[in-house]
Amino acid sequence: MTLSRRRMLGLTALNAAAALGLTTVSTRGAVAAGRRTTVPAVVIGSGYGAATTALRLGSAGVPTLMLEMGRLWDTAGADGSIFCDMLRPDHRSSWFRTRTEAPLASILWLDLVNREVKPYAGVLDRMHFDEMDVYVGRGVGGGSLVNGGMAVTPERDDFARILPGVDPEPMYRRYYPLANRMLGANSPDPAWFEDTDCYAYARLSRRHAERAGFGTTFVPNVYDFDYMRREAAGEVPKSALASEVIYGNDHGKRSLDKSYIPAALGTGNVTLQTLTRVTSFRQEADGTYVLTTERIDELGEVRGTAEIACEHLFLGAGSLGSTELLLRARDTGALPDLPAGLGEKWGPNGNVMLGRANHPWDTTGLVQSGMPALGIDNRHDPDNPVFAEIAPVPAGIETWASLYLAITRNPERGRIEYDAATDSARLRWREAQGQPSIDAAKAVFDRINQANGTAYRHDLFGDTRAFENRFTYHPLGGCVLGDVTDAYGRVRGYRNLYVTDGSLIPGSTGVNPFVTITALAERNAERVLAEDF
Repeated sequence: MTLSRRRMLGLTALNAAAALGLTTVSTRGAVAAGRRTTVPAVVIGSGYGAATTALRLGSAGVPTLMLEMGRLWDTAGADGSIFCDMLRPDHRSSWFRTRTEAPLASILWLDLVNREVKPYAGVLDRMHFDEMDVYVGRGVGGGSLVNGGMAVTPERDDFARILPGVDPEPMYRRYYPLANRMLGANSPDPAWFEDTDCYAYARLSRRHAERAGFGTTFVPNVYDFDYMRREAAGEVPKSALASEVIYGNDHGKRSLDKSYIPAALGTGNVTLQTLTRVTSFRQEADGTYVLTTERIDELGEVRGTAEIACEHLFLGAGSLGSTELLLRARDTGALPDLPAGLGEKWGPNGNVMLGRANHPWDTTGLVQSGMPALGIDNRHDPDNPVFAEIAPVPAGIETWASLYLAITRNPERGRIEYDAATDSARLRWREAQGQPSIDAAKAVFDRINQANGTAYRHDLFGDTRAFENRFTYHPLGGCVLGDVTDAYGRVRGYRNLYVTDGSLIPGSTGVNPFVTITALAERNAERVLAEDF
């Protein structure tokens, strides 16, 4: 069966499950539910590494159960939309919060961004720790539902620096191209980009960067740029041009629930179970892994518990989720021989957000595409290597603000620890560790401001700071490849236990990380299937 045929079968199953309100999705007879279910393989999570692994297991004929804590986002609400937009957030926006928590906290120091909402299994979660917050996507597709879709492949020298134990030749010859093709990465038509109103904000930032001697680069995206062109022409319902991004996109975006996950379901060997939280796991004497799970509803009520047993267990719950499960297993004695380096080398990918105040004649536009397509590329600077997304402020009004998410090569690393008192992971990262990121970003944007006679915005983050480094969209590390695992994601000390997500990467990629996570999962799954099954 062709991949496109499998994908269509999987999309049909997802749509049917959503229409019927089902939390278990399969194109074949579903795994029998009970107090204890046994399957050959379990994948925890449905983000980039997890979805990739599930597809490759299913394609190899391995019956696999994929567990996702969030819901399936495939059914329109009373307003006719699946997701809510940034300007009118409602309960769909946030994971069991009473108020939204967007990255921009204010405009002109006025709280015009966030809203009170009812607690619900919404699509975006902001996890709070002492001096760092972490944004994660909740739902089938994980972070692919809530990110800006920038599909950036790191430069080869950077990859070799990040993961020196991985041969870059097959990564760039085979696995990166495969990941980009599967994810549906595409680029805007340059002529259309230069003419469309929705990227006026990006062209303005490009002009300002060039005046300071900085180059820019087009960046592929998983959003369908042909669909966006038709949005701009008024031919199709708007999504990227209707302030949809951080709380999901109704149309146009090739998130994982449109690519890898339906293809996995279409193999007939993968079953998806949603609203299922894995609380812990253990290993029995025969090597079987047994997971303890809770089934919740969309209001957060626990509707039942169950055990799931498997021979092969793949952790794809993200940097924090996978590391927490392993730390709990080690520190409670369930898997006491897990490596000492577990939880180490965590980083926020050098994320820093900042805004610049433009002159009154330099307008950014009333309609801004929520999907970035251009970046300021200063990665070759030996002193201040920075890749800065030119980000939108899709407020529906002229803000005279240029916004950026700068990604820097900050060498600082934190760690994740298990707190027995709260039975949860705690992120140990000090705000001061983000200062090298601020310094690098400031070196770039001081020059841009000086060349253009502009200044920083101090009104965007709820106080007077110009640089916001207290949150990240790109958590990385905790189960680092070649340290906690072998070179292919096998956890050291335990057979048939794997990690397949961003926790394998030590703290930074220098660019948006999801293409690297996907390509690495493709590489690792190929080797594991060849040798372990």
